[in-house]
Amino acid sequence: MNRAKPLIDHRTYTIALRKMPEFLEVFNRLAMPILMETLGHPVGFYTSLVGPQNQFVHLWAYENLADYERRCFARDTHPGFGAYLAASGHLITAQETRLVKAVEMPALG
Repeated sequence: MNRAKPLIDHRTYTIALRKMPEFLEVFNRLAMPILMETLGHPVGFYTSLVGPQNQFVHLWAYENLADYERRCFARDTHPGFGAYLAASGHLITAQETRLVKAVEMPALG
């Protein structure tokens, strides 16, 4: 297990029906440069395949809660972040944010 950053911010956005391509374009163009600058490299991005549809999931790793709070504050106060929020607001119908932490598991087998 990678113990360097054991706290994961697991975000799920539900996107309006048939608006995923538009949302992804806005996210890539307006949010990603800011997120890379303030949050660093993501763990990954996913869209739903089975289960609830029209969902976009992104994961970010942090060393601890203080690291999470510091980097999220930098994102939220970035001068360009408001433009992303304004451009994406009509595309997002719901958001769920979870913070999950790594747990040690005994080796298998």
